Amino acid sequence: MDLAFTPEEQAFREEIRSWVRENLPADISHKVHNALRLSRDDMQRWAKILGKKGWLGYGWPRQFGGPGWSAVQKHLFEEECALAGAPRIVPFGPVMVAPVIMAYGSKAQQERFLPGIASGEVWWSQGYSEPGSGSDLASVRTKAERRGDKYIVNGQKTWTTLGQYGEWMFNLVRTSSEGKPQTGISFLLIDMKSPGVSVRPIKLLDGECEVNDVFFDNVEVPAENLIGEENKGWTYAKHLLSHERTNIADVNRAKRELERLKRIARTEGVWDDLRFRDQIALLEVDVVALEMLVLRVLSAEKSGKNSLDIAGLLKIKGSEIQQRYAELMMLAAGPFALPFIEEAMEAGWQGDFPGGEAGNAPLASTYFNLRKTTIYGGSNEVQRNIVAQTVLG
Repeated sequence: MDLAFTPEEQAFREEIRSWVRENLPADISHKVHNALRLSRDDMQRWAKILGKKGWLGYGWPRQFGGPGWSAVQKHLFEEECALAGAPRIVPFGPVMVAPVIMAYGSKAQQERFLPGIASGEVWWSQGYSEPGSGSDLASVRTKAERRGDKYIVNGQKTWTTLGQYGEWMFNLVRTSSEGKPQTGISFLLIDMKSPGVSVRPIKLLDGECEVNDVFFDNVEVPAENLIGEENKGWTYAKHLLSHERTNIADVNRAKRELERLKRIARTEGVWDDLRFRDQIALLEVDVVALEMLVLRVLSAEKSGKNSLDIAGLLKIKGSEIQQRYAELMMLAAGPFALPFIEEAMEAGWQGDFPGGEAGNAPLASTYFNLRKTTIYGGSNEVQRNIVAQTVLG
C-alpha cells in the first residue's frame, strides 16, 4: 500500500492551489478562516465560480460534464480548497442528488437537471428527516399518491438544511404501505415553488436559521419527476447516504480548523499549558489517523482493488473530531468564546488578535452547531451497529 503522492499528483495539487488562490474571493476566504456567517450569496458565488470552471461537479465522470478526476485528484482538490478557506460546496445538488440522477435517472431527467446543478445556478435541498423519522428513515410518512400523470404529496420534512434557499428538493415519500417499510418508499424531485409547499425556518441557539420545516399540502408533482421505479426509493437513498457520510467526515476541514485551534491557543496564552497542549496533540493524532484512513481508501481505488466500504466509520470519526476541535477552541478562549451579539457580528466586529486577525467569536455558536454532526446522516450509534455487522457478520 503506497500512501505517497506521485510527481504527477503533486503537480496536479500545485495546479489546483494556484487556481484557487487566483479565483477564491478574499472576502469569502476571510469569513471561512474565521468562522463568520456565510450568506447565500457567498455560497452561491463560489459555486458559480467553480461551475464556470467545470469543477462544481468535481466528482462527476466526463460523460456527465465532470472533469473525470481520479479518487486521489478529488481528494487533493478538496484539500486545497479547504486549506485556502473556500466554503464547503453545498452538497445536496452536486454531491448527493446528482449521483442518484446519474445512476438511476432517465436520460431526459439527466439532461433536465444536471446542467443546473453543475453550473451552481439551481439550489437543491434534501427531504429525508421527518418528525419521528430521523435515524429510522424507513418510517417516513410523507405520502405521495399517484393520480394519473401526477403525484399528490402531503406531509412534512424537518431539519432541512438551508431549505429557505431551496429551489428544488429531492424527497423520500411513501407510495405504499404494504410489506416492509423500506419497500414502499419512492424518490421524488419536487419544485419548491409549487403551490402547497411552505418553508418555516427553525431558529437555533445562536440565532441562525440553518434548518427548516418544510410542509407539503396537496402538492402536485409530475410523475416524470419520479427517479427510477416506484417503491424502489430505499435503494436510491442508500446510494446517496454513502456520499453524505463520506462528505460529513471532511478530514480537510479538520486539518484547517486544527491550525485555527493552535492560533487561538497561542493568542489566549494556553499554548504553554502542557495539559491543554496534550489535548491538541491527541486531536492532531486522530486527524492524521483519519487522513490515513482516507488515503488507504484512495490507495485501494488507485491500485484497482475493491475500495474499503467504510463510509460509516469515516462519518463516526470525522464527526467526533469536529466536535472536539470546536470544544477545544471554546475552552482556549474561555469567557471570550461566549458572547454572541448578532448585530455586532453583522457589523464586522469580533475584537482583534495581534497582527490583525479576527477574534474568537462565534466559538460558542460553532460548538453548539456541531453537536448535530454525530446525529445527522445516520446517528453514530446506528453507524456503529452497521460497522459491527459488517465486521462480525
